[in-house]
Amino acid sequence: MSDVPTYDVAIVGYGPVGATAANLLGQRGLNVVVIERDPDIYFRARAISTDEEVLRIWQQVGLADRLNADMQPGAGATFVDANGVPFAKLLPADRGNGHPPQQFIYQPAVDSVLREGADRFPTVSMLLEHECLRVIQHADDVELMLADLTKDEFKRIRAAYVIAADGGSSSIRGQLGIGFSGRTFSERWIVIDTKVIEEWPGHDRLRFHCNPARPTVDCPTPLGHHRWEFPVRDEEDEKDLLTDDAIWDVLHAQGITQGNVEIIGFACYSHHVRFADRWRVGRIFLAGDAAHAMPPWIGQGMCAGVRDVANLCWKLDAVLTGALPQSVLDTYQAERLPHVQEVTKRAVKTGKVIVERNPLRAAVRNHLFRTVSRVPYFMTWLRDHRWIPDAHYRNGLLATNGHPATGWLIPQPWVIDEKGDRVRLDDVTDGRWTILHTGPNAGWPAWRCFGAAVIRIAPPGSQPALDCVVDRDTTLINWLQKKKATVVAVRPDGFVYAAAGEQPLPPPPAGFTAPQLYSVKDHA
Repeated sequence: MSDVPTYDVAIVGYGPVGATAANLLGQRGLNVVVIERDPDIYFRARAISTDEEVLRIWQQVGLADRLNADMQPGAGATFVDANGVPFAKLLPADRGNGHPPQQFIYQPAVDSVLREGADRFPTVSMLLEHECLRVIQHADDVELMLADLTKDEFKRIRAAYVIAADGGSSSIRGQLGIGFSGRTFSERWIVIDTKVIEEWPGHDRLRFHCNPARPTVDCPTPLGHHRWEFPVRDEEDEKDLLTDDAIWDVLHAQGITQGNVEIIGFACYSHHVRFADRWRVGRIFLAGDAAHAMPPWIGQGMCAGVRDVANLCWKLDAVLTGALPQSVLDTYQAERLPHVQEVTKRAVKTGKVIVERNPLRAAVRNHLFRTVSRVPYFMTWLRDHRWIPDAHYRNGLLATNGHPATGWLIPQPWVIDEKGDRVRLDDVTDGRWTILHTGPNAGWPAWRCFGAAVIRIAPPGSQPALDCVVDRDTTLINWLQKKKATVVAVRPDGFVYAAAGEQPLPPPPAGFTAPQLYSVKDHA
């Protein structure tokens, strides 16, 4: 057994979720192995959009600006009737995370950058063209039985923890006997990926064609690509639609010709709403599509998985380095599941608006939206209650003093650091437990002795200094005032563990016994 390679974490699956996890863990210096069946990046684009919170996660590993370069800023979503006339438009809201609120992506390009990012870390190893056949849990680690698909050989490795990011048909979820309850919608959807030859009016806009006869999603993707999606009618055979001639019939109905695009590929998918019964079994964790599945209507499938590993990876690091007890890993599902459920619920509701097949109800829908959209702030309310929910945890690794700032993801303003440079706040906090305050420095010795950084947030016009940054647009200062907080203890993932106004700041989490003295920049 001493000859069996041993790792801190094994990641099964090397899509965007697994690749993000590899970057997050590699940056913290952990010994990581990634196991992936395929020899290279999957050629077909699946995810089509991302948001500011996900880009903020990728910022933690130094890849946000590089990824942004290959993305296309979104201008909201327009809902149009059968004649192409808009009846509603939802504009993305900037939530103060330091990145564009909506970005369209070309997933193969995103996967490539994330994999290049993981290659930066000498402690991250790749086992491409390997399949995980079996996982065996022991008291102190997990044994993984692998098939080397290039040699038709078998090998064993061991890891203290395993992240199963191996997709909706996760073999590891099946091996663990975890239920995947929910429903699969009866409608099948044809997805068409194209390469743009000549642009056309509206090529850069997301439009939901809410035509009862043929609902269609018309979505821009960057780097010269475009995508359409449409459902298969009950009386249709999907095989008849998966031909070049049938695909061109649909595109011609959209006003698209062979002079506009070249078809790269097309496929048929079903939409699912499913949640794994458990996201943790011992030392094995499910993430991304292995843990949950949702319809694509608000573009959050991949994003939800990236949020999963952003929540999980710093906790794994804290446990492996002795900073927190293993029980903290139980907060992973407790924190992430409610947000995923709310996102999924909103995606389903949005889908119902798009795919209404009854012409009379569709006409009522169109008239209703056109009428209420004239009501002040209605569309803002609709966006806030039907699009992406705010990042907020109500239960988990959080202080229990009931302060209203607890559990929220703090905004990320541009600040002036001690050197006088304009930087994003997360580049200052650097993936550490951090005390941020706007009032007098109370020392907070209980936090300092465990390695937490203490940083004052000063108003515009102030002089930056050591452990003091200037909030140049008062974004964070205003947020703290709204939450009635003068000091917050922020977790490595940017969520507020504890907050206080006039009362004392709660102490560190129970079992917080060792300082986290690394700087993630040291591993970048």
